Amino acid sequence: MLLSAQGRVTSASSITMMITLKFAVLLLAVSSCRGLQHNYNNVYEEEEVERSVQASKYGSLWPLPQKVQISEVSFKLTSNSFKIVDAKESSAGPSCSLLQDAYRRYYEYVFGGAKRQPGQSKTRRTDRSELTELQVWITSPEAECDAYPSVTSDESYELLVDQPFAILKAPKVWGALHGLETFSQLVYEDEYGAKSINSTTISDSPRFAHRGILLDSSRHFLPIKVILANLETMAMNKFNVFHWHIVDDPSFPYLSRTFPQLSQQGAYHPYTHVYTPADVKMVIEFARLRGIRVIPEFDTPGHTQSWGKGQPDLLTPCYSGSKPSGTFGPVNPILNTTYDFMKQFFSEISTVFPDGYVHLGGDEVDFTCWKSNPDIQKFMAQQGFEQDYSKLESFYIQRLLDIVTTTKKGYMIWQEVFDNGVKLKPDTLIHVWKGNQQQYQNEMANVTASGYQTLLSTPWYLNRISYGQDWQGHYKADPQDFKGTEQQKKLVIGGEACLWGEYVDATNLTPRLWPRASAVAERLWSAQNVTDIDDAFNRLSVHRCRMVERGIPAEPLFSSYCPREYKGI
Repeated sequence: MLLSAQGRVTSASSITMMITLKFAVLLLAVSSCRGLQHNYNNVYEEEEVERSVQASKYGSLWPLPQKVQISEVSFKLTSNSFKIVDAKESSAGPSCSLLQDAYRRYYEYVFGGAKRQPGQSKTRRTDRSELTELQVWITSPEAECDAYPSVTSDESYELLVDQPFAILKAPKVWGALHGLETFSQLVYEDEYGAKSINSTTISDSPRFAHRGILLDSSRHFLPIKVILANLETMAMNKFNVFHWHIVDDPSFPYLSRTFPQLSQQGAYHPYTHVYTPADVKMVIEFARLRGIRVIPEFDTPGHTQSWGKGQPDLLTPCYSGSKPSGTFGPVNPILNTTYDFMKQFFSEISTVFPDGYVHLGGDEVDFTCWKSNPDIQKFMAQQGFEQDYSKLESFYIQRLLDIVTTTKKGYMIWQEVFDNGVKLKPDTLIHVWKGNQQQYQNEMANVTASGYQTLLSTPWYLNRISYGQDWQGHYKADPQDFKGTEQQKKLVIGGEACLWGEYVDATNLTPRLWPRASAVAERLWSAQNVTDIDDAFNRLSVHRCRMVERGIPAEPLFSSYCPREYKGI
């Protein structure tokens, strides 16, 4: 069957797929509990609806490619003879370590215990042809083996599984990485343990260029091992941005070479709960090898309590009446030393993090402390700000943006900065996170009407949990679902699923994030018309088991089992 770019099946009933009812015990009936509906009375009615128990015609492909054609012809694969190799015509050869590493990784995924997929034929056939090679062909002269991915990276690929060998074509290595993941998802195992793959043609590219996951390492420190495991899982779901909310009020775990006292005083522990320069470099390279950008967030002027512990005079002294109260508020925006510090700090950040963008935050600034401080009040009068403290915030943000611009970085900011009328560069990315559905849709319309690019997170705050299958609500949300012109819709570059850390650390982060984030992954990758929630459940159930088999403790969608269960630590 052929899935068009609009997500429609264009040749369907005539092809009787082997992927039918067999082995569909994985896909048990599910509850009709709707996502994003909290029951605050601890009383709920669970309507049991028996879904039609059938495997998807697309097997367990996730996210669903733009165009898919799968035939009934199957080939066997054996670990002894199958190889992933560079095509002779490829511009990337043995020296492209990014691809060579990926070949080894996906060979291990394919033969390290690939499971039988629902609906594949039980019959053992000994007359089938054997597929012995997957040839990877990078078609453009510059493969970008040693480059870093960017918002403009070409992630497209074409995959042809046929005799005498399978061919994966991609203009750049980034598309090849996605194609290798897709190839691995096509492999299934019968009850005899034999690996098979069906003759398949896929043409694929992402709907949105920015498909991100935000992790918060300030409210709870996240060990490097946990971050790397989630980067690995992001690649399995074709996410391409790790938004590292690395510092915040509670702790400052980033070890700065220029200002080491920030983590010395501001981290939970100066040795065990910090990210050293080597740690950061490891995360960035691990991500790069999987086609993932690392965008750090250093949020100011609010969310900076941990900064003040190691940098005297950076924060605003709060007053109680005419005397200092001993507490501190946001960054002090009236001192020249504040901007000297920011210039040096962001100069370092621009060299440590290679991505073209840095996230500057700018959200949730509490004006109470500024209002109490007599020096701030005097400055406000001098500037003619009267009592409008959003003007003072804008004054600070504007100077910060000018500083970051000198480092040749683009910047992302939370929506409040836009809402407060700060003068922004044309290439600024506005990150929408507030409000209910109508409010965030209005915000997306306003931002794009002003000509700015935007990305959405509001419906994808995965730290908000509820009973039932809330992934369905995440799946149904669409960042282009607002009233606006086609030109406005084109300014939406994607979105991010956010997992804030108040109640999350290494013990529960991964199962809370996956496979719920997978729902966001498909929304951001697949065609806009891919909205069948039943088909999504069928594919996601098996994809979730595949993540479990690969060692990722992804939580279940509903009552079910995996052929190879998670074994624990």
